[in-house]
Amino acid sequence: MELSTAQAQQLGVPAYTQLSPFLEKCCLTVSANASYQRAERDIQLLTGVSVSDSSLQRLTQGHEWPEVEIAEPIEELSLDGGMVRLRTPQGQGCEWREYKALAVHDQSSVAFYKENEALVSWVNAQPFAVPFTCIGDGHDGVWNLVVQLGESAHRIEILDWYHLMENAHKVKAPSGVLAEVERLLWTGQSREAVRYLRTHHCPGGTGFIKYLLHHQSRLIDYGAWQEQGHSIGSGQVESLVKQIAMRVKLPGAQWSVDSVPQILKHRCAYLNGQLAS
Repeated sequence: MELSTAQAQQLGVPAYTQLSPFLEKCCLTVSANASYQRAERDIQLLTGVSVSDSSLQRLTQGHEWPEVEIAEPIEELSLDGGMVRLRTPQGQGCEWREYKALAVHDQSSVAFYKENEALVSWVNAQPFAVPFTCIGDGHDGVWNLVVQLGESAHRIEILDWYHLMENAHKVKAPSGVLAEVERLLWTGQSREAVRYLRTHHCPGGTGFIKYLLHHQSRLIDYGAWQEQGHSIGSGQVESLVKQIAMRVKLPGAQWSVDSVPQILKHRCAYLNGQLAS
């Protein structure tokens, strides 16, 4: 039975709704972790109330997700990309597109699909520590956004150490040469690492040198930085992407272009604990 406008006003819920606020929260929580079809079965089991998978989908897509507010000034953040499968006409191959995920360390997480300006605006509306750190891998798409975050004079950009080492080990060099390159980079001697590599004509060395020169300003004394209690990797945002994937990349999952932003907000709201409040 739907509530009339007068009844809804008395109860403080939207008019013509069929779900109580508590049941709505249950529906949003369960469907943040499972397909709408599975969520329908789980909600029936847990509450004894039948809410169809199509109703769950409409609820998610029509929900007004409030923007996340950061309580403390941002000290560290990391940015990365994830992939989502778009729905295509029957008979056509699958189509994957990238979204951007951002983790504010020890606080909250957000994800945006084809809304880079919205991502930048959201971050820049938050309070920043002075200085603050941005960590990312070697993709230019990440750094093209990072340079728009906060005040450049207060921003410390750091290339993820683990991605740096992943690229270093693509160089086909004797283990002793790679160990010395790693030592130099760990201690912030990136220029010395470049000079050292140039004296050893190893396959893949030229490409790695170009990589180091491209990110020269983002190569720090990783050892000293870590000893000071700071992060040297973008593991938090990589974890976020994996957690988002647990919902958006379920077996067989495909999304319409219009539904992607909402499902990302839905999943992040769950991960941020917004549905538990």
